[in-house]
Amino acid sequence: MILVGLTGGIGSGKSTVSAALASLGAVIIDADELVREVQRAGSPVLRELSRRFGQQVIAADGSLDRGALAAIVFTEDEDGTALEDLNAIVHPAVGAEMNRRVMAQVNTDHVVVLDIPLLTENPRGGLQAIIVVDVPIETQLARLVKFRGFDEADARARIARQATRTERLATADFVVHNTDSVESLQPQIDALWTELHKLPQLPPDFQFGGRDDGVDKLNDTNTSSG
Repeated sequence: MILVGLTGGIGSGKSTVSAALASLGAVIIDADELVREVQRAGSPVLRELSRRFGQQVIAADGSLDRGALAAIVFTEDEDGTALEDLNAIVHPAVGAEMNRRVMAQVNTDHVVVLDIPLLTENPRGGLQAIIVVDVPIETQLARLVKFRGFDEADARARIARQATRTERLATADFVVHNTDSVESLQPQIDALWTELHKLPQLPPDFQFGGRDDGVDKLNDTNTSSG
């Protein structure tokens, strides 16, 4: 197994890069997807969220009302304790599932990509390389406004809550520039795929685990950050 991390700011197009790597054969372990999975209707995590934040965070169909939860955590929580409590409930479950999925690949020759939006803010050990999807802030803003319906002030606030472009690039072993068209990405992805296969295979006794942070922390109410 070759184990790498993939990250990028909100609106960077990280999900597009992740999908392109998957099409080449990478095994993608998506932190956002894991968050949604552990919060599914009827799950222990969702029951704990209901106990902590009230029945108003549960939608009529029994699923998590992400908007209601975000309103509590990001607009009504003046001292930050709600976010801390949210992370304390969600992160252990996400970390355990991420670890399980990584270890299921340890005896394969697959390239395993941990797709983690806030990897720069919350580093994880055991990764052989970090891929950063990079775009200028103005490109992020334009995409968030045009494609995801954000107003500019909200988009800027969400970008500001994440690591800076400079901080993210400082962690990168590989950089994918995603300013132009999707078509312009493919030569970069092909070159990246070649470079990833130059990394050594991890030994069969490799153990992945430890910190269970590095997930999205619902910074974007757990919609896709890429």
